[in-house]
Amino acid sequence: MARKGILTTKITSPDERPKPAARMMPRGAVGALQSSLTKLQENAVQEVDAALIDDAGFEDRLGIDSAAQTQLKDSLKTYGQQVPVLLRPHPQQTGRYEIVYGRRRLMALRDLGLPVKAMVRQLDDHALVMAQGQENTSRQDLSFIEKASFAAQLQEADYDRQTIAAALSIDLPMVSRMLKVGTAFDLGFLRLIGSAPGIGRERWIALAKLFEDRSAKTRAISFAGQSEISGLDSDARFEAVYSRAAHQPETTKPSSPAPAKPRTLRGTDGKALADIRTTKRGVTLNVPSRTAAGFDLWLNDNAEDLITELHDRWKNQQSDS
Repeated sequence: MARKGILTTKITSPDERPKPAARMMPRGAVGALQSSLTKLQENAVQEVDAALIDDAGFEDRLGIDSAAQTQLKDSLKTYGQQVPVLLRPHPQQTGRYEIVYGRRRLMALRDLGLPVKAMVRQLDDHALVMAQGQENTSRQDLSFIEKASFAAQLQEADYDRQTIAAALSIDLPMVSRMLKVGTAFDLGFLRLIGSAPGIGRERWIALAKLFEDRSAKTRAISFAGQSEISGLDSDARFEAVYSRAAHQPETTKPSSPAPAKPRTLRGTDGKALADIRTTKRGVTLNVPSRTAAGFDLWLNDNAEDLITELHDRWKNQQSDS
């Protein structure tokens, strides 16, 4: 059997030479890179068609100040949108979005026909509530009742008090105080009043106390929807409704019937002898002493006999009939 020489060398072609193993990025690095890309995408501002954005979250404004909204539109028209809104992808409809915060800007941009500059983040319902609540906390223009109503809406949606406290950056005792007010009023009633920026917690608590009286509550709610206060500003509407709840409106008492006029009794000569008046309490005979010439005194002395005789005559008439 021939032996291979120790100097024998196998010549290989370039295609047959072993290739260096491909360098693989560690899995942890891939995850970190994807996370970084996601964060960059979430923080990147993009333009979104306003028609693709739906409402979401909870109602944090009790009406829109038309003057302030006009001012915002003028600013956006002149200077453009400087602060982006926050959106999340619509959980059920691909290609659509839901607004997390920035509703006033969205409304104004819609009116102007402009695209919306927005950050888009993947948020579940709990994260949406937290983001909206934190944004509300940093805004100085939200009134006490708007924040209290927001807290009440969260509680109605079964969020616990710890979550409500975290969303609004307040402690649990303050959550209790806000809920005491926020849960006392229906959202529809609060929309009629508006934000009432000048009305603080104590006045709202006082109105809530009045609402414990069903009749006061009915008066206030009915009055809140009347046109006579619709032209007032929000603070004035609160005061008008508070006054109506606190005071029972005066009812017009039925006028008493006019007293019966007396009938004059005259003698055979036509001279007035006495006045007789019939009321619910009975019959009254009055003989004026100034014209009676003593007849009043004689009548007083003989009244018993005269009334007995008249009574007998009446009984006889009754038996004859």
